[in-house]
Amino acid sequence: MIRRPHMILIGAALAFGLGATRGDGGTSLRTPRLTIARLQYDGGGDWYANPSSLPNLLRAIRERTTFQVESAEARITLMDERLWDVPFLHVTGHGNFLLSDAEVVRLREYLTRGGFLHVDDNYGLDESFRREIKRVFPDRELVDVPLSHPIYHVVYDFPNGVPKIHEHDGKPARGFGIFIGGRLAVYYTYQSDLGNGWEDVGTYASDPPNLHEAALRMGVNLFVYVVTSRPAT
Repeated sequence: MIRRPHMILIGAALAFGLGATRGDGGTSLRTPRLTIARLQYDGGGDWYANPSSLPNLLRAIRERTTFQVESAEARITLMDERLWDVPFLHVTGHGNFLLSDAEVVRLREYLTRGGFLHVDDNYGLDESFRREIKRVFPDRELVDVPLSHPIYHVVYDFPNGVPKIHEHDGKPARGFGIFIGGRLAVYYTYQSDLGNGWEDVGTYASDPPNLHEAALRMGVNLFVYVVTSRPAT
């Protein structure tokens, strides 16, 4: 089911922003950049995997919602000042995900100030991601996101949770999360491979067009949830 009445006016997107800290300790408002930022990380993992995925998802967001998102993804590191301008960070890859001590602090600050992190295990990222997110939030656990959560219903209905797009080990797709004050701040898609589904149809011969559509719908849900649940500054 498509929940068209829930399409949010563009103005809602301008009501939030992480803000930038001034030298006097105050916070100055910044205009949020309505795009998705691919996170470049160290450790040897291929953070650049699935190159057509985010441009395709951004196109779907433009076509299916009223948000005027940019056509190109951003590519940033956690120490980049542009971090505070993007509402949605995306991590993918097959190898090692490694954060410096400074990046751990920066990611914690980004998330507690209203940012959102989506990590899509592209097969091989699970162990290192779980290790690093425990450094970011040693007092919080990754938990199954309830099937009643808005990410599964805000625009499109996913009564069974995150769709399974690409087969690896034959395990069911899982959607894990970390919540901050009731807000989903980290969403980890495991054994799903949404990023594969966002890529151009035909990139993976084993993934039919209907799974491409399912992945795009889930991605639209994620983005709409992020930009409408962000705490006001």
